[in-house]
Amino acid sequence: MDRLGSRCSLPGYLRPSVLICLLILTAAFLMYPMLRTLSLQLHSAITGSYVSGTHAIVFVNCPNEQIARDIARAILEKKLAASVNILPKTSSLYFWKGEIEEATETLLLIKTKTSKVLMLSSYIRLVHPFEIPEVFSLLVDQGEVHYLKWLEEGMED
Repeated sequence: MDRLGSRCSLPGYLRPSVLICLLILTAAFLMYPMLRTLSLQLHSAITGSYVSGTHAIVFVNCPNEQIARDIARAILEKKLAASVNILPKTSSLYFWKGEIEEATETLLLIKTKTSKVLMLSSYIRLVHPFEIPEVFSLLVDQGEVHYLKWLEEGMED
């Protein structure tokens, strides 16, 4: 037995070197997502490529086009998004309070940074007339680099 192991007088205790290895592995495991994100951002900055998941498209249904326009303008003014498409007259069928409902709604396609989706969702809940507004997002996997750069510039404070 080596000298370090002989210092542990009680059987079943881990050697200090094993404890250190476990701590390092645990720290690496916990820090992996952050380190991965940082390395992807560094790679993106050096190569000019796009980091998948940096942007999102948020879908929001509104009861009519005027409310959709009002919400879209407010979102843009608050720099919560860089671009909003308004798709008028979408037909929606859904369950509401145990019944199948049918409505004509207006769909917003909101282009934003993933880091702003939570703030955007909270804001929409405050201003939206629906009791439970439809708000969900999809991550952008790939896109035209110049357009995505333009999106970034549109949301700068």
